[in-house]
Amino acid sequence: MANRREFIRISSLGLGGMALAGGSLSLVKGSEVIESLFQSQLSDRQRQRVPTYCEICFWKCAGWVYFNEDGKIKKIEGNDNDLNCNGRLCPRGTGGVGMYYDPDRLKTPLIRTEERGRQTFREASWDEALSYIAEKMQKIAREHGPECVALFTHGSGGKYFGDLLKATGSTNIAAPSFAQCRGPREVAFIYTFGESIDSPENTDIRDTRCLVLIGSHIGENMHNGQVQEMSDAIDRGATIITVDPRYSTAASKSKYWLPIKPATDIALLLAWIHVIIFEELYDRDYVERYTVGFEQLKEHVRNKTPEWAYGITTIKPHIIRETAREMGNASPAVIVHPGRHVTWYGDDTQRSRSIAILNALLGSWGRRGGFYRNANYELPSFPHPEFPEPKRTWREAFPGKYNLATTVLANGVCDATIPSADRSCNFKGWIVCGTNLIETLPNQKNTIEAIQNLELLAVIDTMPMEITGWADVVLPECTYLERYDSIRTGQARLPQIALRMPASEPLYDSKPSWWIAKELAKKLGLQAYFDYDTIEDLLDWQLRQIGSSLEEMQRIGVKTFERDADDLYFADGEAIEFNTSSGKIELYSPDFEAEGFDPLPNYTPHEEPPEGFYRLNYGRGPAHTFSRTANNANLTDIMEENSLWVNPKVASQWGIRNDQYVWLRNQDDITSKFPIKVRVTERIRWDSVYMVHGFGHDQKRLTRCYGKGASDTELISRVLVDPIMGGTGMRGNFVTFVLEDPAAIAADT
Repeated sequence: MANRREFIRISSLGLGGMALAGGSLSLVKGSEVIESLFQSQLSDRQRQRVPTYCEICFWKCAGWVYFNEDGKIKKIEGNDNDLNCNGRLCPRGTGGVGMYYDPDRLKTPLIRTEERGRQTFREASWDEALSYIAEKMQKIAREHGPECVALFTHGSGGKYFGDLLKATGSTNIAAPSFAQCRGPREVAFIYTFGESIDSPENTDIRDTRCLVLIGSHIGENMHNGQVQEMSDAIDRGATIITVDPRYSTAASKSKYWLPIKPATDIALLLAWIHVIIFEELYDRDYVERYTVGFEQLKEHVRNKTPEWAYGITTIKPHIIRETAREMGNASPAVIVHPGRHVTWYGDDTQRSRSIAILNALLGSWGRRGGFYRNANYELPSFPHPEFPEPKRTWREAFPGKYNLATTVLANGVCDATIPSADRSCNFKGWIVCGTNLIETLPNQKNTIEAIQNLELLAVIDTMPMEITGWADVVLPECTYLERYDSIRTGQARLPQIALRMPASEPLYDSKPSWWIAKELAKKLGLQAYFDYDTIEDLLDWQLRQIGSSLEEMQRIGVKTFERDADDLYFADGEAIEFNTSSGKIELYSPDFEAEGFDPLPNYTPHEEPPEGFYRLNYGRGPAHTFSRTANNANLTDIMEENSLWVNPKVASQWGIRNDQYVWLRNQDDITSKFPIKVRVTERIRWDSVYMVHGFGHDQKRLTRCYGKGASDTELISRVLVDPIMGGTGMRGNFVTFVLEDPAAIAADT
């Protein structure tokens, strides 16, 4: 196996991002020049750096922003005291400076001048833009009710718009990351262990003896803390087992790579459970003490043998047994990783349930080397009036469905925006903050139909993304390097808080979300919910309630507290009451059964690709986050476009060469707008192709990434909805190759 240094070698690419940061000043010719540092009141030593936490991805690593001799932002480095990053940022984090200096970023409020779909806007003042939004929201509230306005958010700024929406009487606040990414695992783990995984995940990778990755691309999806801990685990000789149709970076560091047939994961998991039970590799004391439903589970998997699974998964029986024994021998210091993006085939909650059950059998939940107990630090909320009770929620649009979903479904809000005779209220207004819905929600045709039925679409973003082109009003948010935000209080082994403060005044006429929400609240007559003069007042008040202050956090950036008790792991024989119906870990789920779902996971075959088509798989790259960073100069220098992984056998059949550009057409006759470069490689199964998500932008104002690579999202027109929690399974789409430019073909005909 490779060593730690080889595994994290990709992180050194971040140094290129740092080097570019100094040179990227050339990108802002003609833009405003920063007049002075925002922290002029600080001492000379303090002025050399200010604290922040990263907004490039959800990991939110804490760091320090450094300046050059002219007082301009130069680079970002990790904060040594941060438990999320341990002083080391990934390539994305170090390249965050490119977001600040990007000449394409939004500069002033914009109001649409023609119908949606045309890139026709005029510049507006903040007062005019906010008045426009307020008047539309008030009209919707009068005619339909305030609940008919919804918020889509991904990022720190959404917290303030969430408070604003709740103040109006709407709780329809959707994070696409639930229905499009992590929702199935959250529901599965809640109804197995009584609590969710959340973020960062409470996986004790640094002490594990066996790590199983089933569709989890650690090392490519740069979850910083997990990459570092996996590197340490590799150095200590931990067994890595990777299940993936593609030979990923993680697979290359593994003792076992299982190139599974796509859509058959549940069969493999059930076979592993069979071996663990019938070879008595499970943690007997743990199972007897903490679980219910073992006998039902045992009978359920009696015939789910490795030989049965072999005919489904193409994984040989002896490999299934060997890998199960590796897990059993490492128990309880073993992790079957819950994954992050787990919306695949429409049965995703049951697949995640299988993962949760397997971890329970191995005794890993609450154990060293398995899953530790999270610690969170709760900050008091700034005083405000009680939010009004909403008269309706998104659930009214889906009576009797998705009762186990724990938060608002973004795709549900989208569907409920399209007029329907059987719904008493369709959504009439969307506020979209920091999420590019056109490239986030699957089935773009459905998203655009929903948008065309809105009375208001207001978008708050730093960049002119595809969603801003459909907006009625566009509000330019300043980047995370130019603003204060809420104190970071995410979970870790120890309670910890982190501060983000401005490293400069906002460039152009951009504003922070807290200011935008507060000013909009004034126009709506809701200023009582934002009863502070500045964000500094709010943060200082919160910090003083816990014995700290804004001044202290400006100096240290990160503050760590002791746990209330020495309870990172279960003590031997400890009596534990789980937050489930039975008070125990539920291998057999009565809650699922009560809702009409299988109380134990079952494998159901999925549709196969038609002749000449291949399953479209997609994933992440270490240099980019979703579609939001594709225009960042520091990160495009690392990865400018995506490529299409094609097996040599398939390439030969089609006469496709390495580095040849092709277009893709899916099963619904949708063809990619832009071509994608082929990478011919043995590292992908013959029945699949693979691409990194987030490319193929068709927004021309993104001058650096326009037309670079292909968009997987535009090809995901078939959505396999999870009946348990409403998640959007997106891997039931198939593509074939178009070798000539479709535009040229159309012109000839």
